[in-house]
Amino acid sequence: MRKIMDTHIHLDKYKDEEISEILSEVDALVSVSMNLESCKRNYSLAKIHPTIRPAFGWHPEQELPSDEKLAQLFSWIQETKDESIAIGEVGLPYYLREKNKLAQSYAQYIEVLESFIKLAVRLDKPIALHAVYDDAHIVCDLLEKHTVKKAHFHWFKGDKKTVERLKTNKYHISVTPDLLYEGEIRELVQEYPLNLMMVETDGPWPFKGPFVEQQTRPRMIHHTIAEISRIKGIELDGVYKQIYLNSNEFYVVK
Repeated sequence: MRKIMDTHIHLDKYKDEEISEILSEVDALVSVSMNLESCKRNYSLAKIHPTIRPAFGWHPEQELPSDEKLAQLFSWIQETKDESIAIGEVGLPYYLREKNKLAQSYAQYIEVLESFIKLAVRLDKPIALHAVYDDAHIVCDLLEKHTVKKAHFHWFKGDKKTVERLKTNKYHISVTPDLLYEGEIRELVQEYPLNLMMVETDGPWPFKGPFVEQQTRPRMIHHTIAEISRIKGIELDGVYKQIYLNSNEFYVVK
């Protein structure tokens, strides 16, 4: 059987009765967190299911926590460092900013992100990033400042200059099922190196095209990998093997 890893999913958002079936569709998955409550649920799920590789962080598309709550989160991540695979999901609030719905200043979000980047360096963990379009170059500045090597830009979207910067720094990206119907993502897959590419669902986020009105599940990844094979003109088995190798080496269990 061809092995797959969903490198970015919010497993804690699925119902308990759905999780076993979801896990049967993958060889491993990285379940990212939204906040401390989300971290704790992912932690508990990973204790039950060894194929879950949990990442702990604070999703940027929401109001920032108070200093006290942020300190609690950092303390908890430090205490459970041996149980996590990465710091994530963290980043910058592109979509909130676009809608003029930021509750705090953009500078505060950058400051919080830099704190998470420092934490990832201190704990020697990869970092899973929400950083698209105009935000991506700011995140690159911070990663370079702190000499971060293992950075994963999930569902990345950005201009050619930023794409080249990611390639130069050997940062990983991951591709979702929207590859089947989004020209922007197809162009990215065409030019990005396969050895720096992973796949994800970002479930339960829903998709359009052939996946409309379907619950987002890891099995959709097979369609994504087949499309990567077609776009890049690389034999299908080779794409499966390379992407699984990339994922396992990036999110390695120590």
